[in-house]
Amino acid sequence: MIRREYIPNFLTLLRVVFAAGFFGALSFYRFPDTGVFWGNIAIGLFVIAAITDYLDGSLARRWNVVSNFGRIMDPFCDKVLILGAFIYLSGGRFMVEQWFEEDRLLNMASGVYPWMVVVILARELFVTSIRGVAESSGIAFGAKFSGKLKMIFQSIAIPIVLLLVVNWPSQQHDLIFWICNGLMWSTIVITIWSGMPYVIGIRSLLHQANSHD
Repeated sequence: MIRREYIPNFLTLLRVVFAAGFFGALSFYRFPDTGVFWGNIAIGLFVIAAITDYLDGSLARRWNVVSNFGRIMDPFCDKVLILGAFIYLSGGRFMVEQWFEEDRLLNMASGVYPWMVVVILARELFVTSIRGVAESSGIAFGAKFSGKLKMIFQSIAIPIVLLLVVNWPSQQHDLIFWICNGLMWSTIVITIWSGMPYVIGIRSLLHQANSHD
């Protein structure tokens, strides 16, 4: 029986296990109709992994068992799940070949393009770098509300896009196409917006760091 104070950390580690299962299941899927069963398994595993993200933090605060292990591993596991999902969604398994007159066009059924992954990854590296410098200087630099909102939106957008693409591929050029692209563009906008408080906070961080010297 796991002691209560260890349950949040156990859920955090469990998220990595579900993330690995998600990547493995999604590896058997290819748009439009190869491995649909595994595509749906992947959706379920992602949703379960996202739920553990809510539960571990909520239980840790409720039981007052917040630990340094959780503070380190929780954001790490989040990034593995979310960044890994976007990398998969921007890969060849979701590529759609189209022809416009005599020109060959390559679109993504998921609405996720490689440059979007670069933007999301850049935001995460930027915030992680700032937080690392702040904490090494003894300055508290916790997660912002915008960052939490970004995580919630990403955790909702990813399974919705997968659900639509995997189960209704024949409608890809109609409403579903616009829904997927709309969700992913909205994700990019929210991701960039969520990084702005950290950009603004650099000046305050530098001022506090100088005052500590």
